[in-house]
Amino acid sequence: ELMTGYTMLRNGGVGNGGQPWVLRWSSRIRLTWLSFTLFIILVFFPLIAHYYLTTIDDADDAGKRIFGPRTGNELCEVKHVQDLCRIRESVSEELLQLEAKRQELNSEIAKLNLKIEACKKSIENAKQDLLQLKNVISQTEHSYKELMAQNQPKLSLPIRLLPDKDDATFPLPKSNRNCRLHNCFDYSRCPLTSGFPVYVYNSDDYPFGSSLDPLIKQAFEATVRTNVYVTENANIACVYIILVGEMQEPVMPKPTELEQQLHSLPYWRTDGHNHLIINLSRKSETQNFIYNISTGRAMIAQSTFYDVQYRPGFDIVVSPLVHAMSEPNFLEIPPQVPVKRKYLFSFQGEKIESLRSSLQEVRSFEEEIEGNAPADYDDRIITTLKAVQDSKLDFVLVEFTCKNQPKASLPTEWALCGERDDRLELLKLSTFALIITPGDTHLVISAGCAMRLFEALEVGAIPVVLGEQVQLPYNDVIRWNEAALIIPKPRITEVHFLLRSISDNDLLAMRRQGRFLWETYFSTSDNVFSTVLAIIRTRIQIPAAPIREEIAVEIPHRSGKAAGTDPNMADNGDLDLGPVETEPPYASPKYLRNFTLTAMDIYRNWNSAPGPFHLFPYTPFDPVLPSEAKFLGSGTGFRPIGGGAGGSGKEFQAALGGNVPREQFTVVMLTYEREEVLMNSLERLNGLPYLNKVVVVWNSPKLPSEDLLWPDIGVPIMVVRTEKNSLNNRFLPWDEIETEAILSIDDDAHLRHDEIMFGFRVWREARDRIVGFPGRYHAWDIPHQSWLYNSNYSCELSMVLTGAAFFHKYYAYLYSYVMPQAIRDMVDEYINCEDIAMNFLVSHLTRKPPIKVTSRWTFRCPGCPQALSHDDSHFHERHKCINFFVKVYGYMPLLYTQFRVDSVLFKTRLPHDKTKCFKFI
Repeated sequence: ELMTGYTMLRNGGVGNGGQPWVLRWSSRIRLTWLSFTLFIILVFFPLIAHYYLTTIDDADDAGKRIFGPRTGNELCEVKHVQDLCRIRESVSEELLQLEAKRQELNSEIAKLNLKIEACKKSIENAKQDLLQLKNVISQTEHSYKELMAQNQPKLSLPIRLLPDKDDATFPLPKSNRNCRLHNCFDYSRCPLTSGFPVYVYNSDDYPFGSSLDPLIKQAFEATVRTNVYVTENANIACVYIILVGEMQEPVMPKPTELEQQLHSLPYWRTDGHNHLIINLSRKSETQNFIYNISTGRAMIAQSTFYDVQYRPGFDIVVSPLVHAMSEPNFLEIPPQVPVKRKYLFSFQGEKIESLRSSLQEVRSFEEEIEGNAPADYDDRIITTLKAVQDSKLDFVLVEFTCKNQPKASLPTEWALCGERDDRLELLKLSTFALIITPGDTHLVISAGCAMRLFEALEVGAIPVVLGEQVQLPYNDVIRWNEAALIIPKPRITEVHFLLRSISDNDLLAMRRQGRFLWETYFSTSDNVFSTVLAIIRTRIQIPAAPIREEIAVEIPHRSGKAAGTDPNMADNGDLDLGPVETEPPYASPKYLRNFTLTAMDIYRNWNSAPGPFHLFPYTPFDPVLPSEAKFLGSGTGFRPIGGGAGGSGKEFQAALGGNVPREQFTVVMLTYEREEVLMNSLERLNGLPYLNKVVVVWNSPKLPSEDLLWPDIGVPIMVVRTEKNSLNNRFLPWDEIETEAILSIDDDAHLRHDEIMFGFRVWREARDRIVGFPGRYHAWDIPHQSWLYNSNYSCELSMVLTGAAFFHKYYAYLYSYVMPQAIRDMVDEYINCEDIAMNFLVSHLTRKPPIKVTSRWTFRCPGCPQALSHDDSHFHERHKCINFFVKVYGYMPLLYTQFRVDSVLFKTRLPHDKTKCFKFI
């Protein structure tokens, strides 16, 4: 029944008829109530909860707070709640620390802001001070220029300025024979500051050019193209040069034709003043065809002169041009030792005019003293020399009749016999070579005599010139008594005794000087032309053009790496190294003597030692001049600035330049792809006193790494790029080297600062020597009859290797431009021996050994890569180099020494203000 009723209710009615609307009404009531209940729960309950939660902290009584905080024990009873509590406490502590740091940073920021403001004010003040200093410097420079202008003499052209064309007011001398510089040379075209410009006519533009010897013309043109004084602007020229000989016989023009052609030169100006006529001779029979030509005021340079033609101090006697288009072969030149050769003296020649009389019996000198002196001494010379040959006291060779047809010659001149090669072979066996001047005393010099002199000097036979009236080539600038014997003909009977009395040392000195004269003035067309120009320039007192320097092509590099301090470098004991430069580098003064050099040194001789000192515009080893000294009071004279007061040495040691008022040195370091070793070596130079700059010669075709950071050592580092890998680059006179002193050092050499300073101090007192550290010596190998190079420890030395040595920049010019090219080629071939070559050069010029400082023998850095010197072939190559250099020089120039300079800081009884002294042993 219940189920039936329930079923009826679900069906919407009671009984059979049902009531569906009652059911529908009750369902709606239930849904409405459910919705209202959910609304109350979802809306009002959160509002009530929010109200109570927001008013929890406002309740005063803890017991009244429904949702009030509970005690720690109550809340932390649950485990996870305890973890949350610990996290809250940690976060709170961190927040407190951050807040404290924030307050501290705010305080620091405030302080830094104050400092920034103070720095801004300091910068403004510094800018004002800098501006004031600039104004002071500008005013000082202006005042200095005014003072210099007041003290500078006015420079103007010499007197008698001539126009571009003819000048009839130019006074004429009474005779062309009376021409001298003061009356036949226009100085106004050659101011001191002109640089001595020279204009050379092109001989091909004139008819006589086709008659010139092709070899001489070609050699002359090649020389002109490379000469520094030649200019193409004839309007500014000081001297005008025209080549007129040697002429070829079949096409030689007539004297009148040649004279007309000379007078028609565009810059002849009626009388040819400031012109130089050059007549070069390649043969001994060259004729003096200019003798019959009117040359006006033009100077003449040739090998044959008569006394009526030669004008001393105006014309120039030149040497014959034997090697016209070829360089002399040094290997074919005989050595200068042994000093004495097979023959004491030799002579070959034939004189047709006096041959018959020379074969006749002549009177004795005693008989002729009672009568008149002979007009021609040649007969007496022949008789005397034959008597010496027949005496058998010495081996001599004299021949007065040629086996073959003699060469053509001038009247009364001794003609040459045989070919040139045959004559040279005889001279190679002769200690002395006799040169008999022409019997005609009016012939002051002939091409034949000049040729004999040339050949004797070439092979090392000391010339003995019989006839004091002769004018030898370049006689006004060469001291011939240092290389030849000039004996009057009447002393022919004393010649044998005189030649035997000369010591071996004097013989070697004369032979060495003769070799130098031949190499410098005679050997090539370039030497002959340069010598002629140098004589004219010296006569009119114009300084020489400065020798060229190698332009340094810098390799860009980054610097800024702070150089560290090596404790071994800083350990200098008690030695005061001197002040470290805090100002810009100081270059050595150049051309201290300027225009006074030519007048003072025209005849200056450097201890008779062969050396091309004439090639340079100033002397590198000048003593202290009065202008560079300080007057110390009455009766004391001049004392160098660096001199110590009282002899303590303190002032001298602390001076920047010792005897020189102020001086620094430049380090030249050669390297090849060893960047790490190089950087370490550069860092060791940090803080080195007296250092001007460092020139790194980068010898590798591969450039340094782009990311390589170079050390900052307080002075400029110049990295120079080279054209090729050559050890000769070590000695190039780079234009970046502004000091006279050069410290050549390898990139793996390990030197302390005190050692470098000591070497520099020693060099300053021996500026013409190589002063360095690693010593070596040469030795004679008796079994093989050759020279050896030795690096063993010894009691003597003859070389100081340039891997760690001081030398003068002057020698860099000589090594690169004057020393025979064959030596530099040998260095490039073996990639070795450049240090030996420099020692040969300096010893050859100074005739002094190098100076070794300190007792150390090796200076390689520990841990560096193995150098080339450790190769087995290294020493064999150096043996070959020494023997080759001896052949080039003709003798062994190296000198032995047992002298060594050490710094012994010995203590003496000195006051407290005195320093310790150097002791040289």
